[in-house]
Amino acid sequence: MAASINTNYAAMLAAQNVNATTEMLSGVQQRIATGLKVSSAKDNGAIYGIALRQQATSQSLNAVRESLQRAQSVTDVSLAAGETITDLLVQMKEKALAAIDTTISATDRQALATDFAALRTQINTAANNSGFNGASLISNTAVAIQALADDTGTRVISIQVQRLFLGSTNMAVTTTTSLGTTAQASNALSLVNRSITQVALSLSRIGTGSKALANHTVFINKLQDAIDAGVGNIIDADMAKEASRLQSVQAKQQLGFQALAIANQGPSNLLSLFR
Repeated sequence: MAASINTNYAAMLAAQNVNATTEMLSGVQQRIATGLKVSSAKDNGAIYGIALRQQATSQSLNAVRESLQRAQSVTDVSLAAGETITDLLVQMKEKALAAIDTTISATDRQALATDFAALRTQINTAANNSGFNGASLISNTAVAIQALADDTGTRVISIQVQRLFLGSTNMAVTTTTSLGTTAQASNALSLVNRSITQVALSLSRIGTGSKALANHTVFINKLQDAIDAGVGNIIDADMAKEASRLQSVQAKQQLGFQALAIANQGPSNLLSLFR
């Protein structure tokens, strides 16, 4: 190549190399600063789009988990109230059985009837105060629970109502059940026994639903962790590699500056030809 004072081709090449190295250094510094190898669409449009969609799915699963946890709280409160109702029925059975005895006095029978009525009233109190955030499965205003099961909102986990207040489908004992006479006590005992069986089945159904909610919550947590890990795999920077790459690029930049300085001395060297 002919020596020219107007065109310093060597300096032009050196400048291009310095600019390329500087741009490379900027990229490495950005990855180190953000911890991401793909932080915007211009880095890798396809990967960025995949990551964005998966991050949206992961965020949506927060709402799914919260829905499952709210539903589980409703079932837990309903189960606690149901267990109280079961205890009340057991005590009522004891009173009814005692009232069947024809040898007890009228005073004793009246005392048993009074205790029985008090326990009977507490059943409604427990059932109708079993709500969590306004929702219940066993009260007189109970409605079925439908918890979100996925991020699309199209699938749900349903738990049906198991009403346990006096006179309901699952509670044979009514507000008028009493121990006034031996015959009434015998009828009350039958109703209490039937109620104990029905309440046990109802609580079993609620318990099964609560277990399903708990299992699905565990699955959602694992799914969200897997999605987050997958997103990290495709967009997170390898910091060990970036650290070594930073040193390499910095060395290239320094050498590039030295090469540019040497190339810029070319025109000055030409002056020696005219001395």
